[in-house]
Amino acid sequence: MRNKALIFLVAAMASGLATTICGTSAAVAEDAATSIVVGADTTFPPFESEKDGAVTGFDIDMINAIAKAESMTVTVKTLPFNGLIPSLQAGSIDTAVAGITIKKSRLENANFSNAYYKSGLSVLVKKDSEIKSFDDLKGHVVATKKATSSVDYLTGHGFSADYIKQFQNIDAAYQALMTGGADAVIFDNPVNIDFKAKHADSVQTVGPLLTGEYYGIAISKTKPDLVNKINDGLEKIKKSGEYHQLFVKYFGGDTSGEVNEALDPAKAALPE
Repeated sequence: MRNKALIFLVAAMASGLATTICGTSAAVAEDAATSIVVGADTTFPPFESEKDGAVTGFDIDMINAIAKAESMTVTVKTLPFNGLIPSLQAGSIDTAVAGITIKKSRLENANFSNAYYKSGLSVLVKKDSEIKSFDDLKGHVVATKKATSSVDYLTGHGFSADYIKQFQNIDAAYQALMTGGADAVIFDNPVNIDFKAKHADSVQTVGPLLTGEYYGIAISKTKPDLVNKINDGLEKIKKSGEYHQLFVKYFGGDTSGEVNEALDPAKAALPE
């Protein structure tokens, strides 16, 4: 009798354990289906920045809102900008946000969402500078961030490596300008404007925007279904007004960067 009871107890425990294991596996599978790892370069304010271990910014709020609209959860993984696309290719992240300009060369290595921000490059100089436009920059040292469209623009307009100072983060480029290590910074206009707002007595932007370009959310080519989910989520937050509120929060209501139509990345991409 004791042996029968023992057998029954062991069988019951085994059954319970199996149920627990199966339940855990199902939960893990469900989490995997609804969780995304988002790569972010936190040296791109106001789109991404990090303070006391917390990653914040326009892009972070946006991807979190999109994920919520699509019943997904987000884990942010911080990386240098030039490591984002390789990390997507390696499968260590699912998506990436960092004010990433949609370019045909990048579309070869990653999928992109529809465009979500219209930007362009601008020239930032010190207020006492004799530089008044891009045409005045020849013979001057220009600082910018590595692996960005600003580098492509400078090299495409005949600037040699001796006159381009490339930094891992844009803060270092601004520091070079402020300390005399560079004569100008060429970078994405909203970031230049953000820096100018914080140093209004010292710097200014000069001349018109040099380019028109669009930012998109980069997505691993191994996850084509994720492209649709992110585009669907982006449309939902546009309709709800959350997208517009990000421009109020981070750009003081300046809506010049809003992209209200569903602009396909192939149509938005820069040629290089």
